[in-house]
Amino acid sequence: MAAFVAGKRKTFAAALALAMASGVVAHAQTGEDILNYKGADRTQKLEEGAKKEGQVVFYSAMIVNQALRPLADGFMKKYPFVKLTYWRGDTEEIVAKLTAEVRARNVVGDLIEGTGVGELAIAGNLVLPYQTPVSQEMPPQYRDPRNLWTATRISYFSTAYNTKNLTAAEAPKNYDDLLDPKWKGKLAWRIGTSSGTPLFLTNLRVAWGEDKAMDYFRKLAQQKIINFGSGSARTLVDRVMAGEYPVALNIFAHHPLISAAKGAPVTSVLMDPVVSNTATMVVPKGVRHPFAAMLLTDFILSKDGQSILSGAEYFPSRLDVAPLPSLAPVVPQKAGVPENFVSPEDLLKYNETSEKIYQDLFR
Repeated sequence: MAAFVAGKRKTFAAALALAMASGVVAHAQTGEDILNYKGADRTQKLEEGAKKEGQVVFYSAMIVNQALRPLADGFMKKYPFVKLTYWRGDTEEIVAKLTAEVRARNVVGDLIEGTGVGELAIAGNLVLPYQTPVSQEMPPQYRDPRNLWTATRISYFSTAYNTKNLTAAEAPKNYDDLLDPKWKGKLAWRIGTSSGTPLFLTNLRVAWGEDKAMDYFRKLAQQKIINFGSGSARTLVDRVMAGEYPVALNIFAHHPLISAAKGAPVTSVLMDPVVSNTATMVVPKGVRHPFAAMLLTDFILSKDGQSILSGAEYFPSRLDVAPLPSLAPVVPQKAGVPENFVSPEDLLKYNETSEKIYQDLFR
């Protein structure tokens, strides 16, 4: 009898151990834990789970016709069992929408992307860590050691001026040129967005140090810069093209090139140091379709996905995918102008104090 009981106990213990092990494996393949699954069968698990989910929702700041629609078409061609829907908004709109959804515990967006989006979402405690082997194919500076974001596309920033109103010789070529009294009241920059005034100020604080940067900002404040808060960076470039503002600061460097290729009177000037940063992609807490979200992440970061972004006039985060030749002139390395990459962490670290500098000196 004792032997029988002991045998039953061993059988029960073995069964319990097997059940626990099975439970761990199953748990690692379902829900949020799939976001960090590293098994050799990861892709198979993602596809199996995504088939059951059947859909994925992407929030992004990318332009719909240029990028979002081609990305959706490419993704659904590769994974026809997943329907991709997207919603496009500016950085602040995306973060506000995501914040409301997380707080209401009714998250709709499965994957969230945009310049400045990741750092704001992380600061708001809205995201989950995730891992993809594709991120290891990115340059080290475009990876997050905490696995909270991945880099989708790179942005370079420059000044822009109207070529009908100014010659190349007359236009400012460096930061010191902006202090010339002739530019008083004629410079404009974007406010109310992390890639506007905070990034301009943070760039020089990081590159020059606090003392030199602050001395420069005090002088620049005397120029009475126009605070443009009624539109996007693209809108500000349009205003320069229309002749409303002679010079715009800290706009996306490729926007004037795109317009100039269509005959618009505008061009970009890279100033030393050229500030760059990366658009980031995050997975929100409460994600409804984690399997499909990770499939979409892998696709966007793959050569295929990055090639779509390159064709959409963005700068890929992969070094093995080249930007369009027409945009190459504003890549600092190709132009021979020093670049200062401001990471999402630095942008977030300096954002509050840079905003205070703006309020104190430029408001």
